[in-house]
Amino acid sequence: MNKKYIVTLTETERLSLFNTVDGSDTPKTIRKRCNILLLADTSVGKPIIQDEIASRCGVSDVCVYQTIKDYCVNGLDYVLRRREHETPPRKPIVNGEDEARIIALACGEPPEGFSRWSVRLLTSRIVELQIIPSIGRETVRSTLKKHNLSLI
Repeated sequence: MNKKYIVTLTETERLSLFNTVDGSDTPKTIRKRCNILLLADTSVGKPIIQDEIASRCGVSDVCVYQTIKDYCVNGLDYVLRRREHETPPRKPIVNGEDEARIIALACGEPPEGFSRWSVRLLTSRIVELQIIPSIGRETVRSTLKKHNLSLI
């Protein structure tokens, strides 16, 4: 079977990939892409098959194929870029107005029969007052922590 995409790295590209792999602040995904290209390089000899590259690098064979294809079609800079989302994958549960109401509630007096607010008590009170229809304790805790508020 003939390969559709063949990786032939120049000497400067190989040095760039080696330096990127050796960098201490290089993300794991970028490091794996560099290793895929180095193992698929035909300029230093016969490369190993894509299934072997996938098992050595700890990625799927589709990842190896896509990395090689991206290099051949778009170049090295395209392969080594960080892919960032324009919008976060999930919308935040608590917006600014809700956050302000939660903080005001936490800073206020606790309900009768309690000496202080707990995260569980605050969570149930937020749902009871319909500030947010449903919210988890961890969301309430992280909202308070973001503003350096402690319930102790």
